[in-house]
Amino acid sequence: MHPAAERLWNLTPKLAQDAIASGIDRLRGAVPPPPPVPDPEMPIRLLVGPVNYAGQGYRWSRAVEETGRVSARNYVHEANNPLGYASDYTVPWRTAEHSRSWQRSMLETLSEQYTHVLIEACFPILGGRYSGDMYRQAAELQEAGLKLAIVGHGTDIRLPSRHAELHEWSYFHTDEWVAPELVEKVVSKNLKLIDDLGVPTFVSTAGLLLDVPEAHFLGVIIDPEKWANDEPLLVRDRLKVVHAPTNPIPKGTTLIAPIARRLHDEGLIEYVELRGIPNDQMPAIFADADVVLDQFRGADYGVAACETMASGRIVLAHVSDQVRAEVESRAGMTLPIPETTPGTIESVLRDIAARRDHYREIAAQGPEFVRRLHSGDYSRNVLMQHFLDA
Repeated sequence: MHPAAERLWNLTPKLAQDAIASGIDRLRGAVPPPPPVPDPEMPIRLLVGPVNYAGQGYRWSRAVEETGRVSARNYVHEANNPLGYASDYTVPWRTAEHSRSWQRSMLETLSEQYTHVLIEACFPILGGRYSGDMYRQAAELQEAGLKLAIVGHGTDIRLPSRHAELHEWSYFHTDEWVAPELVEKVVSKNLKLIDDLGVPTFVSTAGLLLDVPEAHFLGVIIDPEKWANDEPLLVRDRLKVVHAPTNPIPKGTTLIAPIARRLHDEGLIEYVELRGIPNDQMPAIFADADVVLDQFRGADYGVAACETMASGRIVLAHVSDQVRAEVESRAGMTLPIPETTPGTIESVLRDIAARRDHYREIAAQGPEFVRRLHSGDYSRNVLMQHFLDA
């Protein structure tokens, strides 16, 4: 949208915006899709949405269905799913934001068909209803008898000022990626919403417990079998080092790539940097690697690191002591990610080349760590204990 047109649109009253957007949809023949319906025979019927970051809403839904007592559906706004992760129900953002008939239909379906709602990232579960006012939406759902919970994914609840204060390499030290002061306002609002609602709260990664200490660590889920392989590790003279950042700035690409390229030119490693590779192609890429460089500014780990560990490869990342202690206490084993920062990446890569047997042992622990904490069993137990069976 042209900046001038966007300013004019933002000045337009919400009622008029809804009428205009819905009129455009009607002219185009667009019909709002009916909301997803769970299995009515199940005693617990859960809706998860509406962001599905990294496909986690879908995976948490499938995990709780393994109990045989839950029917779960996840949904996502189309604009929040650019990589096309699996989802039970996808709705165009404009429909969710502006179609009042869709909003009424979603509310009616939730009220009549569901028992629980897990709201992702503090996003309005009923789209633009009440102009996205989550307090009013939550009250309406609770009045209909639904039990609510919230799950934080990342920057939706990660307070920039706290992250920058605690972590030397934080991506919130500058506005190279996002303007920290703007994110601070949004996150503060979300944290206040969580405090005010007082519903069960979960976080996808352990580092977020610093921002929401009362939350339950839920963990991300991957399919370990998709990533398993028996390719040999560290047998080539030159280590094959892969880096596939979804977003180079928060991943720390600009800080570590020059070092990796210098080691490539030296002949110590073969450095491969990839962009925009579909997720279904990544298992083969990881299987052919010795080392995968994950992230170096967030002080946490997520889906990509779990996929690498499940592949039996060496994953290097900066993970804080707080995160390590949290996940290790739950997994009952050491997190098999050698601590690495932009300041130490060269020495770590040289150490891998020199002590290959030692690092093969670390990489071999990856699949078991993922099985214990990120294969779905752990997440299912957390959701059942603290929300669905509570």
